[in-house]
Amino acid sequence: MTRIRTTAVLLGILYATAAAAAPDHAPWPGGIAIIDVGPAEAPRPVVEFDERRVLVTKNGDRWLAAVGIPLDAPTGELSIRVNTARDVVFEVREHAYSEQRLTVKNKKYVSPDEAQLERIGRERRIIDAALSNWRDIDVGALALAPPVDGPRSSSFGLRRFFNDQPRAPHKGMDIAAVEGTVIAAPGKGVVTATGDYFFNGKTVIIDHGQGFVTMYCHLSEIGVDEGQPLEAGELIGAVGATGRVTGPHLHFGTYLNGTAVDPALLLHTVTPAE
Repeated sequence: MTRIRTTAVLLGILYATAAAAAPDHAPWPGGIAIIDVGPAEAPRPVVEFDERRVLVTKNGDRWLAAVGIPLDAPTGELSIRVNTARDVVFEVREHAYSEQRLTVKNKKYVSPDEAQLERIGRERRIIDAALSNWRDIDVGALALAPPVDGPRSSSFGLRRFFNDQPRAPHKGMDIAAVEGTVIAAPGKGVVTATGDYFFNGKTVIIDHGQGFVTMYCHLSEIGVDEGQPLEAGELIGAVGATGRVTGPHLHFGTYLNGTAVDPALLLHTVTPAE
């Protein structure tokens, strides 16, 4: 951990400050619905979707709700509840995702035994709690810097088959990088969970406020501690091949109201500072 934290001081200065921006309205399963919920001169409203709190941010003179839409959401009309008093309806559009077939050599990651299933269940509760955490602070921007340099896959939402056995859709973006490549926090936040998990390998989860959470999996090294505050650009670990993988890469997940959303909707390009 010491090596990574020292490097953070050096690499943090390479990131230029990017203009704050809300994501585009992307109202489909795995996307983000951006909904106007009232004038900004009023207090920040309490917004709920499917009984979960929703992030609300100020954009000029309006409050905007950023609603994470589950991958299994039906198309058609859904609604949010504002201040427990009124419903705002929005339309969920159809969006097609492809299939992905992968070969995993270690069979335990395809057909876990009873003891491994018990471990997976314990870890799932820890991960789900961190991904659903609500920290009630003002959030000014949802745009994130890339956590690591490398080709970004469009794998979010893919229906996956491991050794021809169907599994849950992919809920993140895979970024290709050499093992040991450092990973930087894409925005300010607090580390809410770290661990070496069965499927995810060495993992870091960061809370950015109001249910806006990011996750980093398959690390070779974790460079932060639970409860640690972070600034954008501070290093959190290194790319690896731990857990269920076919090779070194970073699994990068983004969550709103406890729901996985496509990281591509939140990433902006960071340019080196002069």
